[in-house]
Amino acid sequence: MPPEVSDIFARLESSKKQYMRTKTSEEELARLGPHIVKLPDGAVPDYVKLSKYQQFCWRTVGRMVKVRAKPNPKLELHLLQAHMRMRPEEYTAYVWMTTILVGVIAVILAITLGAAFVAFLNIDVSFTLLVSVMIVALPPLLTYVVLMSQPGSKAKSRGRDIDKRIGPSMSFISAMASADVNVDVIFKELSRQEIYGEIKSEAEWITRDTELLGIDILTAISKAAQRTPSSKFQEFLQGVVTTSTSGGQLKPYFLQKAEQFEKESKLDMRAQLETLGLMAESFVTVVVAFPLFLIVIMAIMAIVPGGGGNADFTITLLWLVVLLMVPISQFGFIFFIWNTTKESSI
Repeated sequence: MPPEVSDIFARLESSKKQYMRTKTSEEELARLGPHIVKLPDGAVPDYVKLSKYQQFCWRTVGRMVKVRAKPNPKLELHLLQAHMRMRPEEYTAYVWMTTILVGVIAVILAITLGAAFVAFLNIDVSFTLLVSVMIVALPPLLTYVVLMSQPGSKAKSRGRDIDKRIGPSMSFISAMASADVNVDVIFKELSRQEIYGEIKSEAEWITRDTELLGIDILTAISKAAQRTPSSKFQEFLQGVVTTSTSGGQLKPYFLQKAEQFEKESKLDMRAQLETLGLMAESFVTVVVAFPLFLIVIMAIMAIVPGGGGNADFTITLLWLVVLLMVPISQFGFIFFIWNTTKESSI
């Protein structure tokens, strides 16, 4: 007589030594021993992601970075969360070299423009000096700030993508768990699903840890929870580890999480609709009504004699409003709403 409740997921209990095994068992590793995996001629290992310019930066200022740069655990974490396969030292060398090159170009440009202002345009020397200092200082500073913040921005972007897709991915996981599929197989199948975006990438790293590095599934999931940029996905992975080590059943946990994320997705959608309604009202007031009234008032001031101010100056302002203010405000609202309502292509 078949059992009423399947005991397949009982293998996930930490007390079961078989659960801690991976597909490459300890006996097989002992039998193989240290061995070399040969790549085809001309092939480059997948983890080598440095471009030629980044390699040039590392060869040029890499030694200086090793000596002068301080350890930056935050940058290392952001690079890991962004899946940028570079060491912190390599990325720091890339930032420093790029900043130096931008600074050299800015100095040359400042000298050229300063000489042109003084010699040909007869502009005041103090004003020319101020412009030259701004040209020399701002571009390198902006370059350094933007490049150093790029890993963090990319990590946040990945986190938003994971949060958007976590509901459908939990439905996939719970469906696999209902069919009594083992956890390592669930994440392996999840890593093959392109529609889940960055969650697929996280599952790929878990599968890589278990199948290539020989790490047990609990340790691989725990490492993934530490490096993921999404707090929701981190909570889910930590719950998998806690449920397994405490002797609980993973199938009810997966079903509960799928239901929880589905409810949260509905609440987020409702909040997004309310935000869109507020933005629509703001659009009508700020972008449609206000410029219209402003154009009418300025046109009347330019036509009526003695309306106040210079008519030519008023007409110039009117052209600026029509040609710059209205289009920029329109495209600004369009971009903001598009960025807010951008949905994952599931």
